[in-house]
Amino acid sequence: MITDGLEPKNWIIAVTLLTGWHADRLAGIGWGLLAALFCGVVPILFIKWGERRGHWGDRHVRRRQDRLLVIPGIMASVAACVTLMATLDAPREMIALIAAMLVTLVAILAITTVWKVSVHTAVSSGALAMLALAYGPWALAAYPLVALVGWSRVELRDHTLAQVLVGTALGAATAAPVFALIR
Repeated sequence: MITDGLEPKNWIIAVTLLTGWHADRLAGIGWGLLAALFCGVVPILFIKWGERRGHWGDRHVRRRQDRLLVIPGIMASVAACVTLMATLDAPREMIALIAAMLVTLVAILAITTVWKVSVHTAVSSGALAMLALAYGPWALAAYPLVALVGWSRVELRDHTLAQVLVGTALGAATAAPVFALIR
């Protein structure tokens, strides 16, 4: 239940809407919805499509080799989003958010070629790090949720402790500087 409730899609939808609001209030929510579509909804539809076709086991894409197929597909949707946002003159903060997501995906893919890092903790940690940059350090008070996500991934035996810790560090260490640099 924790893994499903705090899965990457839900973090992505939350961070896109919250960053959209921060960037441009009501108009920003529109940008956030566009980002949520390309970065959260389209990727999960792609994953479910592959699951139905038997390309990978389930929506959590547990096998590392399967992730090597899924992540580039997600990257294509996120890259399309950042390109569309730049073309349509989206708020800089939204472009920074999506660019940070894309760079984080590149890092996740690079590690995934040799090891199964936790995408759940990378996404949740990166989302909170960017929200802290946008809204202030009080957002870091939500970091126990990242620990909860990590605990659930280990408890379900989907990841080792090392994989969730590396995911947590990777998400924040990749997303935050990219977001800060571009915004």
